[in-house]
Amino acid sequence: MSRTQLMETADAAVAGIEDGSTVLVGGFGLAGMPFDLIDALIRQGAKDLTVVANNAGNGEVGLAALLKAGRVRKVICSFPRQVDSYVFDELYLAGKLELEVVPQGNLAERMRAAGAGIGAFYCPTAVGTPLAEGKEVREIDGRTYLLEYPIKGDYALISAHAADGMGNLVYRKTARNFGPVMATAAATTIAQVSQIVPTGSLDPEAVVTPSIYVDRVVAVEARHYTVQGAR
Repeated sequence: MSRTQLMETADAAVAGIEDGSTVLVGGFGLAGMPFDLIDALIRQGAKDLTVVANNAGNGEVGLAALLKAGRVRKVICSFPRQVDSYVFDELYLAGKLELEVVPQGNLAERMRAAGAGIGAFYCPTAVGTPLAEGKEVREIDGRTYLLEYPIKGDYALISAHAADGMGNLVYRKTARNFGPVMATAAATTIAQVSQIVPTGSLDPEAVVTPSIYVDRVVAVEARHYTVQGAR
């Protein structure tokens, strides 16, 4: 029997997220962004959050809306600035937001390490750059590496295409992005999906995130946004 809870609303799905939590937020830009869960988190009111994501928001929707609401203390991401990241830009330049930049591959691997129970790993990315400051350096087989530690989340908010009644998830194309590794790296994983189908109707070979990594699922109507450019 699955432990995954099927929730009636996005608000119910994010209930209980505490102030000061570390929240892993799926999405590659707008692709795979869990818009409904983020909007519900804004209504829920949790603040002083540390958000881990690929970027720091687009326009004023999704993650950018959470930043604009003043709920985030720190962002850990790979690409904080882009043509429509003006919400992040203004908060960061005003000293209202902390930033930790992590190379994209390292970001994915550090979350994967958390899910796999790996205590730390050595990686050559960022050697010789400002991102190497303060990190342990080691030479292995003639190459220089940096010691990297896992990134764990108290919660993960992710978007998938569909779930079955047990909470097994399948994704659609690039919307898959960071969802699978985030699901394994969080203590509580919350997924929004376009539909919940009967248990047994998903091809087991197509399931990317097994239900054991999923705590709550809510079905919402799919939303699509396009990048509008800078203000």
